[in-house]
This record gives sequence, C-alpha cells and structure tokens, in this order.
Amino acid sequence: MTKLLIRLGFLVLVLGGGILIGALTAPGAWYANLSKPVFNPPNWIFAPVWSLLYVLIAWVGWRQFEADKSSVKMKLWWAQMGLNFLWSPVFFVLHLPWFAFVVILSLLIVIGAFIQQVRRSAPIAMLAFLPYLAWVAFASALNLLIAILN
Repeated sequence: MTKLLIRLGFLVLVLGGGILIGALTAPGAWYANLSKPVFNPPNWIFAPVWSLLYVLIAWVGWRQFEADKSSVKMKLWWAQMGLNFLWSPVFFVLHLPWFAFVVILSLLIVIGAFIQQVRRSAPIAMLAFLPYLAWVAFASALNLLIAILN
C-alpha cells in the first residue's frame, strides 16, 4: 500500500503540477505577438508532449525515491523538477525570455547530470529521461531564438 501511495503521489505531483502550471501560465497575447523561429511547433503539441514526459518523469522519480530517497540522484531529480516548474512562470508570466533561457539551460544541465548519475545503476531511468533531454534541448533552442528575435 505504501508503494502505491508513493507512486500515486509522484504522479499527482508531477503530472498534476505540470497541468496546473500549464493552466496558470498559458500563453496569452504577449506570446502570440512574439516573433518565433520557423520551426516553432503549433501550440496544441505542447500539452500532449509534456503530459507524456511528465508521466515518464514521475515514473523515474518514484523508482529513484524507492531505491534511495536521499541520494544525489534523487536530489538531482528534485532539482530538475523545480527548474521545470519554474520555467513557465518566468517565460509566460514575467515575460523574461532571457532569464527563462538561463532557467532552461540550468534544467538541461541538471537533466544531463541526472542521466549521467543513473546510467549504470538504473539504465532504464536513463532511457526514460532521454526524450525529456531531447525535448528540453529543443525547447532551449526555441527559447533562445525567441529571446534573440524579440
């Protein structure tokens, strides 16, 4: 029962937190009026991609938590989660694309560090985080170009 509650807790925290932050910081007129690079995907793609990624992030989080909740790996997992949840308010609410770029680069570094830490002890966690790394790298490029263009 305890493992089930931990797993549900991680899923609610990550997926629910992501959905809540997405709803509270939804792109508005400011974002619509920004110049964007030609490879900027349509807005509708972000919710399904992030939902899938959040399920993977939660799954990796609860596995690592159950393995060793006070490890460096878990601290990196929490750090990436904090940076992930920070980016949207900085970009969409505060309208600070350059500061958001610093946040997303930090997120990219922490995701990479997490992957490096788990690659031998939990290769499945590493594999589950690779799509997240790729998406955040893509989002970093978008963020940078939006900052440059505006």
